[in-house]
Amino acid sequence: MPTVSVKRDLLFQALGRTYTNEEFDELCFEFGLELDEITSEKEIISKEQGSVKAAGASDVVLYKIDVPANRYDLLCLEGLVRGLQVFKERIKPPVFKRVMPDGKIQKLIITEETAKIRPFAVAAVLRNIKFTKDRYDSFIELQEKLHQNICTDNHLKQYLHIIENKPLYPVIYDSNGVVLSMPPIINGDHSRITVNTRNVFIECTGTDFTKAKIVLDIIVTMFSEYCEKQFMVEAAEVVFPNGKSYTFPELAYRKEIVRADLINKKVGIRETPENLAKLLTRMYLKSEVIGDGNQIEIEIPPTRADIIHACDIVEDAAIAYGYNNIQMTLPKTYTIANQFPLNKLTELLRHDMAAAGFTEVLTFALCSQEDIADKLGVDISATKAVHISNPKTAEFQVARTTLLPGLLKTIAANRKMPLPLKLFEISDIVIKDSNTDVGAKNYRHLCAVYYNKNPGFEIIHGLLDRIMQLLDVPPGEDKAGYVIRASEGPAFFPGRCAEIFARGQSIGKLGVLHPDVITKFELTMPCSSLEINIEPFL
Repeated sequence: MPTVSVKRDLLFQALGRTYTNEEFDELCFEFGLELDEITSEKEIISKEQGSVKAAGASDVVLYKIDVPANRYDLLCLEGLVRGLQVFKERIKPPVFKRVMPDGKIQKLIITEETAKIRPFAVAAVLRNIKFTKDRYDSFIELQEKLHQNICTDNHLKQYLHIIENKPLYPVIYDSNGVVLSMPPIINGDHSRITVNTRNVFIECTGTDFTKAKIVLDIIVTMFSEYCEKQFMVEAAEVVFPNGKSYTFPELAYRKEIVRADLINKKVGIRETPENLAKLLTRMYLKSEVIGDGNQIEIEIPPTRADIIHACDIVEDAAIAYGYNNIQMTLPKTYTIANQFPLNKLTELLRHDMAAAGFTEVLTFALCSQEDIADKLGVDISATKAVHISNPKTAEFQVARTTLLPGLLKTIAANRKMPLPLKLFEISDIVIKDSNTDVGAKNYRHLCAVYYNKNPGFEIIHGLLDRIMQLLDVPPGEDKAGYVIRASEGPAFFPGRCAEIFARGQSIGKLGVLHPDVITKFELTMPCSSLEINIEPFL
């Protein structure tokens, strides 16, 4: 869910009243939002960079509000305030109109070469708009939020791949040949706007026509309230390479008809059509009862691009009614629940591992490439790891292919604890698999480590025997039994590694870890480990 940061005092001023933190939290919940954090710029910088860097930063209280990812109209202060005011029935939803200019219409012409790279463009004009510092900041931030949610990402480096291998780079320039921007990378200094700007020409280019139109509609509907003629947006013409021209923004209103009994059935309530229409109107969906008295006609404004299907309307009715107000009822059909077999086996093993004196840990499913490759003496290409395309940090680059690094990092963070350290984890690892529809597959692994002044191989070996006893797998070479055979592995000390075979297949390895592995994980004492796949025992 995207998070919108707004200044508390500015928000209350726009709402026309003040709230306590608890009251505003409750209001957000009623509206389907969540007040995630109450902080300040100074507090944020202090947490991230230290108190020295935070000196001189603003103490203005900020509300961080979690907004549903599909509610593009709530990604800025203007939309948030408007939505809450309509929800509390303090104002009626404004009507947005596209108007033609008094003089010559502004044109955006797409050349044939540009269309091969950025085929679609839309444009509009906000005429005689009045910015303040806060309005200007909100205008800029909304563009970034829209890029993060409906487009791709707001970081410059994330845009470069879009055009870096193209034969030509798209450029927008004015009638005098002055470059305005290089979409989607960066805007030009000539087209920079300030708080003193009164007329704003807005263009949006893209490879998805629908998304481009949605982005334009959201921006102009949010900020047209600051124009001299409120909620009026000046049209602009876009000429495509085939000679056809279109006028934007569309600001299209459409109507949907939903039966009241359908809403009542899906939500689990018993409300009259009139009450349901009132609930929907509070959610920025102007509604009225028509026809036989059981039909509700809903007007979908250009700000609600998230309304695609009747189920979206039903959801908004449920939010307005209040989830906590829906009476809980027992289902009319009998169902017999059953625990997922793999999870049941996992739970049973967890209890017995703890009974054996081992402490359970839960580590991250994502890790760095170094953790599963370099530190274990393996090449990353040999791990069949699933890579994250845009990792936020170096610590979360790939999905783990083994549980061992997580346990070793846990030991490194708890080296001051009394020895021995006996840890285990039973969780999923992820391996690339071209035979699956998603290209990867999860496997449930059990991993245990013993860290002490001596390697403790016999402890780990004894743990394996106990696990097999619990799984009713006897020792032996036959297909029903298990056996360990001498093996080698880059993560293990030479001659101190064994491969485990059970029911005719290899299920994992155990052994004493190599000194290089121990050193790379910032450990100083010997360590033995065991890791097996428990799925064959279902």
